[in-house]
Amino acid sequence: MKTKNNKIYKLVYNIFKKHKLNSQHAKISADALINAELVGAYGHGLSRLKMYCERIRKRLINPKPNIRIKKISSSISHVDADNSIGFVAADISIKTAIKNAKKTGIGLVATKNSNHYGLSGYYAEKAVKKNLVVMIFTNAPPAVAPFGAIKSLFGTNPICFGAPTNSKAPFILDTSISKINRGRIRFAEMNNKKLPKGVALDKFGKPTTDAKKALKGVQLPIGDFRGSGLAWMVDILTGVLTGANHGGKVKDPFDDFTGPQNVGHLFFVFKPNLFVKDYNDRIKKNVKLIKKLPKIKNIKEILYPGENKFKRFKINLKKKIKIPKNILKNIEELTLD
Repeated sequence: MKTKNNKIYKLVYNIFKKHKLNSQHAKISADALINAELVGAYGHGLSRLKMYCERIRKRLINPKPNIRIKKISSSISHVDADNSIGFVAADISIKTAIKNAKKTGIGLVATKNSNHYGLSGYYAEKAVKKNLVVMIFTNAPPAVAPFGAIKSLFGTNPICFGAPTNSKAPFILDTSISKINRGRIRFAEMNNKKLPKGVALDKFGKPTTDAKKALKGVQLPIGDFRGSGLAWMVDILTGVLTGANHGGKVKDPFDDFTGPQNVGHLFFVFKPNLFVKDYNDRIKKNVKLIKKLPKIKNIKEILYPGENKFKRFKINLKKKIKIPKNILKNIEELTLD
C-alpha cells in the first residue's frame, strides 16, 4: 500500500516478519491494519498490533499455517485456516469466493479455525472492485447478552454487505449488531476516553460510559431484541455451520490466552447480473432517486453506506497517520523485542 505512511507501514510489516509471518502474510496483515487507520477505524488498526503479536508469541496464532481449501462444488469451498492470523484467513477466503463467483456466478466460502480479521468492509471492497455483490459475516467473543439475559454470550458479530454503484465509491454497509463496536471501546480504554451514553452496562447491569467497566459488563445491541436476534443469526452462520466456535466459546483476543479463538467467517459473493442484465442502470437510478429525496434540516446530502468512508480514505491517504503516544510506544517496543 503506497501512502505517505510508508515508514509506519514498513515498521508494521517488519514487526509481523519478526513474529515469523512470511513476506506475503506480513504484507497482507500490514495492509489491513494501515487501511483501518486510513478509513478512521482506529479500534481495528494499530491499537491491535500488540495483541496480535502477543498471541503469536504465546502460540495462540499460528504464524506458519497450513491453510486447507476443501472444494465442495464449483461454487462452494470450506477453508480450514489452521489458526492463522485472521487477515490471511480472510484474504484467502474472499479471493476463493471471488474466483468461484467469476466462474459460476456464485461463490460461497465458510471459514473455521481463524482469528480476528479486522474490518469486514475491507474484504467486501475486494469483491466489489471485481464488480460483484458480497455479504460477509463473522463471529466474535462474548460481548452482548441474548435478549432477556444478563450474561454476555454473543459477539458484536458484524454484518457486511457490498455492491457496485456504477461510481468510484462502493456501497459498503459494515456494521456490528451492537450500538458501537468492541474495537471502539478498546480504543477508548487505551486512551482514557468516555463512551457515549446508552451503549453499555457494567457488570451489575447499570448504564456506564466507563470503557473499562463496559468491557467487564455488557454491550447493548441495536434495536433491542432485533439486534440480539441478528447476533444469534450470525453465530449460527459463522459458528454452527462452519465448524468454528459458537455459543460464547470464541475467546477474547485481549484477555483470554487459554487457547486459540477459532473464529468463523462466511463469505457469499455473486454476480449482480444473475437476474437482470441492466444492473448498472438500475443501481444508478436507485441511488439517484434516493439522493433526490427531501432532506431534513442541516443535512446537505443523503449518503449511502460507504461514501463517508471512501471520502475519509481519500483524504487520509494524503496525510500522515496520527498515532497516540501509548500505541506508538507499543510499536517501538515491538520493533526492539
